[in-house]
Amino acid sequence: MSMARRLVAEGLGTALLLAVVVGSGIMAERLADGNSAVALLANAIATGAGLIALILMFGPVSGAHFNPVVTLSEAYQKNLPARDVLPYILLQVLGAFAGVAAAHAMFDLPLFFASAHARTGMAQWWSEFVASFGLIAVIISTSRSRPAVTPFAVAAYITAAYWFTSSTSFANPAVTLARAASNSFAGIRPVDAPGFIIAQLLGAAVATLVFCWLYPARAVAQQ
Repeated sequence: MSMARRLVAEGLGTALLLAVVVGSGIMAERLADGNSAVALLANAIATGAGLIALILMFGPVSGAHFNPVVTLSEAYQKNLPARDVLPYILLQVLGAFAGVAAAHAMFDLPLFFASAHARTGMAQWWSEFVASFGLIAVIISTSRSRPAVTPFAVAAYITAAYWFTSSTSFANPAVTLARAASNSFAGIRPVDAPGFIIAQLLGAAVATLVFCWLYPARAVAQQ
């Protein structure tokens, strides 16, 4: 695929992902009548379902990263040329903000407004480390052993991680930055975003090293 097609796929895919995450969060909050558990359940199910569709849709074009930590991990594994990393990440971030704006427009809200949703502290940073570690672990292990199931495994993991992490599993620096511009159920205060992003990068880096060792590409290919 040409670079232009791959970048459009990354930008559009990330935009649609954020539209799903933020839009379902707004809808869930409005319909749950103050029941946070019901709102989170609805948000998690919508996100997981959307992820399956988007990875299947854009995977053959760009790899369907939609996430800077995935792009960095793929580049480390030599699955993506180093020169493509910055363009991928740029389109992911731009797409994420576009998706937030699209979601807000669907609910007659300002396109961007800073979140007041506090998400900080060691427990939440550790949650983001674990969430990102698990995401990269799932991607590497399934893509090297059973690539056909990767979209479903990723979506299943993120749906579960909404519930087993105190941070509700952002696991994505582009998503984190864009959700800081949404004062909704899915939002995060801008001041809290750097802590999440650092934890995500560290979790992804450790998972890449561990799971590239557990699943050596050459050994898996020879099986």
